[in-house]
Amino acid sequence: MSTKSLTRLVRHALGVGKAGLAIVAGTDGILHLGPECRSYPEALLGHAVSLGLVRRSAGIVQATGEARSFLRRTLVAAGMEEGHGFAGQHGDLVETTVEIDGARQKVSRNLDESPLSSISRLKDKAGAAFFPPQAIDAGERLLDDFTRAQLQPRITSSWEPRLSSRGKGEAGGLADIAASAIEARRRFGRAMEAMGPELAGVAADVCCFGKGLELVERERQWPVRSAKLMLRTALLALARHYAPPPRQTMRRNNHHWGTEDFRPAAEAYGSSGTSPVT
Repeated sequence: MSTKSLTRLVRHALGVGKAGLAIVAGTDGILHLGPECRSYPEALLGHAVSLGLVRRSAGIVQATGEARSFLRRTLVAAGMEEGHGFAGQHGDLVETTVEIDGARQKVSRNLDESPLSSISRLKDKAGAAFFPPQAIDAGERLLDDFTRAQLQPRITSSWEPRLSSRGKGEAGGLADIAASAIEARRRFGRAMEAMGPELAGVAADVCCFGKGLELVERERQWPVRSAKLMLRTALLALARHYAPPPRQTMRRNNHHWGTEDFRPAAEAYGSSGTSPVT
């Protein structure tokens, strides 16, 4: 089993927390997990179970306590020896800058492990990248907040925790979430609002739920090749939200129509340059 496939499964399971991934369907040795129906070989899931990375019971796949340690070791190994020699064999690495706990840091990003890996390679007619770097970075930042916020895949219409649906004597929803997750939810909510209801859905589908553009078009009954246009618009709007352009002060220009040798009479404004008193 490839490390890349195993890492992808573990990250998927960790991303949904204790709720786990529901096994939606299975045919010809392929299992479809979660509401987005990501496909994994059944043998891969069995291998992950044998390694103690996930547990499978009652149609649910859950990450174990060992899963996070495994993922951390894998990511560390990806940066070792001869400038990411290991990762170079198992992915497409690029250097990028991300915001971690309020500070900008340089990191190595494996495009093969990102939901945005395929769209980042799309080209326009001139051969240039269809999605500008700032659009891809915005999508990665949205995914990072989505993951940190511990949002469940089943949440679609409301991205904020429900505080009213709790039993008597129980703590509110926010009390069960770490402070970093609460702040991530707020950032995620602001980002979705910045894109607007027309664009936020496609951005969440692709960046957070890992759906392909063709699947988005089928689910939303959109014309062929329209999803990438909508996604590009959404991510550019998101990039402006994360890094708004500097505000330009509007300078008002006063114009006076007259001949080239026109000069205003000083008497019209009084001897001191103020309007005459009548």
